[in-house]
Amino acid sequence: MRPALVIVDVQNDFCPGGALAVPGGDRVVPAINEYARRFEAAGLPIFASRDWHPRETTHFDSRGGPWPPHCVQGERGAEFHPDLHLPSATRVVSKGQGATEEAYSALQARDESGAPLLDLLRLAGADDVYVGGLATDYCVRATVLDVLRSGMRATLLVDASRGVNVRPGDSEEAIAAMVGAGASVATLGRLELEVGKGATAGASGTVGDR
Repeated sequence: MRPALVIVDVQNDFCPGGALAVPGGDRVVPAINEYARRFEAAGLPIFASRDWHPRETTHFDSRGGPWPPHCVQGERGAEFHPDLHLPSATRVVSKGQGATEEAYSALQARDESGAPLLDLLRLAGADDVYVGGLATDYCVRATVLDVLRSGMRATLLVDASRGVNVRPGDSEEAIAAMVGAGASVATLGRLELEVGKGATAGASGTVGDR
């Protein structure tokens, strides 16, 4: 099994003060930074997704959608949180770029060449995907479930995720749905990634507590 890290939508608009803030959303940043450091040290692939919406989209309530305008392409709200430290090798993928595109799952995101994240994961030899970010009950949930549907393993990083909780208990229900579909859960304190034979040079150890 070759692990990969997928960081979901840790953007200004989803953090306190943003247009669609997740309560305590910025609290995921220290944990995600540490996960990223460990994956980088082991030479493992890291991907970061972002909402990257046009100004006019059916995803926004101004056009009949469910959400206020957020993460508009090129605006500050669409930028990654300033304290998020993405390693230089991180591949950024963007989703929700179309005028009628919802795109909750990071697997619907594409890189600058148009390649979808699922293809990028497979090209990297990854088949064991660790997911954290914002928000547990929407884009993180959709990403984990899509990873499982693709035939790969998925692990939810519970200490690196926060939920919107439009209804009380939404995050707990989302976690139950992910686990029920076959996902594992992990935290920094319990993380131990065994790197298989498919790892690249320099990634032949483990990623654990250091």
